[in-house]
Amino acid sequence: MLGLIFIILYLVAFFGFGAKGPISERLHPKLGQDLVGGTQATYVASLASNGQPPPQASMEEARRIIESRVNALGVSEAEVIVEGNRNIVVSLAGETNDQLKNVGQAAQMRFRKVLQATGDVASAAINPPTAPPSGAPSGAPSAPAPGNSGGVPSTPPSGGQGGGEVVKAPAPSTPPSGAPSTPPSAAPAPAPAPSGAAEEPPADKAKLIAEVEKQVGPALYAAASKLTAPVDLTTDPNAGKQFAVFNTLDGPHVNALSPQMQFFVPTISCDQLNARPNGAIDDAGTQVTTCQTGAKMLLDKAKVVGTDIANASPQLDQQSGQWVVSMDFTSEGQSKWTALTREAFQPAAGDTCLAAAQAVSSGATHCLVAVVLDKEIISAPEIQGVLSGQSQITGQFTPVSARELANQIKYGALPVTFNAATTQTVSATLGIKQLEAGLLAAGIGMGLVAIYAFFYYRLLGTVIFLSLILSGLLTFAALVVLGRSTGFTLTLAGIAGFIVSLGVAADSFVIYFERLKDEIHEGRSPRSAVPRAWARARRTIISANTITIMAAVVLYVVSVGVVQGFAFALGLSTILDLVVVFLFRHPIMTMFANTKAFLSPRVSGLGRVLKNATTDEPVKGRRVKEA
Repeated sequence: MLGLIFIILYLVAFFGFGAKGPISERLHPKLGQDLVGGTQATYVASLASNGQPPPQASMEEARRIIESRVNALGVSEAEVIVEGNRNIVVSLAGETNDQLKNVGQAAQMRFRKVLQATGDVASAAINPPTAPPSGAPSGAPSAPAPGNSGGVPSTPPSGGQGGGEVVKAPAPSTPPSGAPSTPPSAAPAPAPAPSGAAEEPPADKAKLIAEVEKQVGPALYAAASKLTAPVDLTTDPNAGKQFAVFNTLDGPHVNALSPQMQFFVPTISCDQLNARPNGAIDDAGTQVTTCQTGAKMLLDKAKVVGTDIANASPQLDQQSGQWVVSMDFTSEGQSKWTALTREAFQPAAGDTCLAAAQAVSSGATHCLVAVVLDKEIISAPEIQGVLSGQSQITGQFTPVSARELANQIKYGALPVTFNAATTQTVSATLGIKQLEAGLLAAGIGMGLVAIYAFFYYRLLGTVIFLSLILSGLLTFAALVVLGRSTGFTLTLAGIAGFIVSLGVAADSFVIYFERLKDEIHEGRSPRSAVPRAWARARRTIISANTITIMAAVVLYVVSVGVVQGFAFALGLSTILDLVVVFLFRHPIMTMFANTKAFLSPRVSGLGRVLKNATTDEPVKGRRVKEA
């Protein structure tokens, strides 16, 4: 049985969980920052509207959420601290770590109906197409190419959990340069004006608007402000060139424009929209403009937001074989989601959303609902039913991106908007040389233990030595597998936990061997004493190890960081010691008991106890009899 465990564990270590490269890399545990250095990223919080740093309570909440996101894969022992009044510093082991790229994303989830959509034709005609901007939010896969299935929120397929109808998700396609952005028969109607009286823009936004007006000219700015529909390029492909100067605006200045102007002015490109500051379209109470695969979209107010989601988890869809993010809504959120899908499935008369859907896909028969994470549209599927149960976000997810998005949704949006300031590689605080010296010292210590065991227990010392070797091999393989599968990181604290576990293993040896001596003292032969000693020592060994495991679990639950690593290592090594005790130590002792060497006091290590037991002198009033 123990051999089977070894085979399975090392096969997983060699070939499982993305193992690749030479043997030395496949059998390399994930080491902590104090041993091999790591990556450190600094996130700077944006100032509040009054120009002051965010409250410390908000910073602490953001630190907790970021730490939860980083540690979501397992015991990675990330160090997340608040530095000053605006910075959060995240440190992880390893020269490069992709986990740090997106942990500072706000993760503001919004569900918005698509009111109008148009290809980014005019800006493409004026400027050559550029690659999509980097920095997509964690869990948001790159927008699917035309013809592929895009990400969709849906009820699970029939026969799956919850049942229901799958929602189609045609990917938006970009018309060729010079082609009409919408079919002539489906020209979008003017966007509905935002409800409520117009408010004066804040001082900083008013300043940016004044700078835009100065840069493009008052007359052109006034003309752009009066647009009520996208410029029609079907009759005059050059009609948008009068607005070419808008293509020179940077992200903050584009953000100062109204959502309608951002959408209607054809030369405001998707690259400019993506360059807007973080949090640019987070306001759930206003319409927004953003892009997906080159198609500009004017989106309605957010009728459902991230706080309406009770839980999110990555799942492998059984029918499609694709990774999805499953969402469970709160009771109030479920009502909002059902109302939103009903509004998209059964649009009111005069609603422009159907024309927008047909601009994206000519065969669309129902409106689109965009799933927006921060500044990016994850998906904009066609809603083909009123969804009243568990729903999913599907798309071109990998297991990692699905898990990251689920964690962002589950742990909540950050209360503060952050900008990534620096990401750098830091050197190890201990260093490889110190690690090698520590391992050398541990080897010397283990050798001394082996020498003492052979000197005191003789043949029984072989059992101790072999048990420690097997336990070490099991622990090493477990570290490799856990490092790749759950992110477990071995630090000095974890090494300390393994060292402490050696004391627990030594206790089990002492309990067993001393119980064996007691049995021989009481008049039993060595062969009959072994199984009886095991039966009596077993309860004590299990009790002692159980107490240690319970202590490790409690310490793991109530602690954080490196202390969790110590507790995890202590609990893991104690469990593996129990495996070795039951599957190796007792069977090999039974085998030794049937050898002639075991009956020799000089060889077995039982010494004077066995010598007295083999004489004719009574021991404690009884004579030794062969069992």
